[in-house]
Amino acid sequence: MTKEPTAAAVHSREQVRRARVAVAAVFAVHGAVTGSFATRVPWIQDHAGVSAGQLGLALAFPAIGASIAMPLAGRISHRFGARTALRGLLALWTLALILPALAPNLLTLCAALFVYGATAGMSDVAMNALGVEVENRLDKSIMSGLHGMWSVGALIGSAAGTVAAHTGADARLHHTLAALVLTALGLAACRGVLDLRSEPDEEPPPRFTLPPKSALIIGAVGFCAVFAEGASLDWSAVYLRDVLGSSDGVAAASTTAFALTMAVARLAGDRIVDRFGAVRTVRVGGALATAGGLLVVLSPSPAAAMGGFGLLGLGVAVVVPLAFAAAGRSGPNPSQAIAGVATITYTSSLIAPSAIGALAETTSLVVSFGVVTALAFGLVAGAGVLRAGDRKGTGSGPAAGGTGTGGTAAGGAAAKSQVGG
Repeated sequence: MTKEPTAAAVHSREQVRRARVAVAAVFAVHGAVTGSFATRVPWIQDHAGVSAGQLGLALAFPAIGASIAMPLAGRISHRFGARTALRGLLALWTLALILPALAPNLLTLCAALFVYGATAGMSDVAMNALGVEVENRLDKSIMSGLHGMWSVGALIGSAAGTVAAHTGADARLHHTLAALVLTALGLAACRGVLDLRSEPDEEPPPRFTLPPKSALIIGAVGFCAVFAEGASLDWSAVYLRDVLGSSDGVAAASTTAFALTMAVARLAGDRIVDRFGAVRTVRVGGALATAGGLLVVLSPSPAAAMGGFGLLGLGVAVVVPLAFAAAGRSGPNPSQAIAGVATITYTSSLIAPSAIGALAETTSLVVSFGVVTALAFGLVAGAGVLRAGDRKGTGSGPAAGGTGTGGTAAGGAAAKSQVGG
């Protein structure tokens, strides 16, 4: 005889379903900040009066700030609880959007982008930990979809930025208004997330985790994907404007095309991986990304280059969640392997913007995206190392993080926490 679920169990399931919607909204808000910023990079470059090489240097500072600050997120959540921590960290991130457009020179731009990256990394870790906990309680994969919502937010933010760039709006005004709106939306969304609290005798999470050997090869695949993603997101608008002579509005639209394909692929990612498996999905994605990179470097027109950036986004969209999943099943210490992959992918996000800028300074942006194309082909060659992430019915699983943030490193602590009410 089937036992009827208790009222408490029904309430608990309903609470988790509401928390899934809330954390999806948080992911969307987080993505909208990134999309808003990326479309106005050309304006910020002109306002600060920096060259392509100097811009590349400045664009390394968000990853530096995030890498330094990310370990603090777990400790903040441990002390204040997950909901309160996310509310504060997300508000700091949305408000940090204002800073880069205010920078009048290279030094202040680097400082602004350091703060921008630090707040991005901490809020990203907090929301990923909550996403992993919801996924565990639902007992089904949702992380690709959550990161799809991040891409939807990035798409909305970049679309608004495209309109602002097309109309010639001052980025200082644009980003101030966007920051205020997104802060309000983020605070509202945080009300519905799970309020996880650590046990009184639980030790705070460690500050740093060195990558184990088992994570290095898997992390290399994630490195290729994050490099291509970061290069395209930060440099696509500059590429169209400086290489192909497009207007600021059309250049900003290239970022929108990239974000659109990323969103579509991530939203459909769980079902695609369930059907075809992690290895085949990444191999085909790598082929699409390689074709996109070739289209960018050989493109005779802005429209063709935008198509190339779209293919790049489509090809790399689900690679990092699958790399995290494979790491989680690659050895006796899943959390350490996952944290190792996070470290490697964050190194990629640190290297990509400055490497593209430095190479563009000495050669050209076309050559820079030739390197991106070669790394995209690395996904085709290296997809087999993700076989550990292939299991019937799921291609990512509870360990899958999303944007190379290291959010899964906090997931272990979150999984041992309890709902605080």
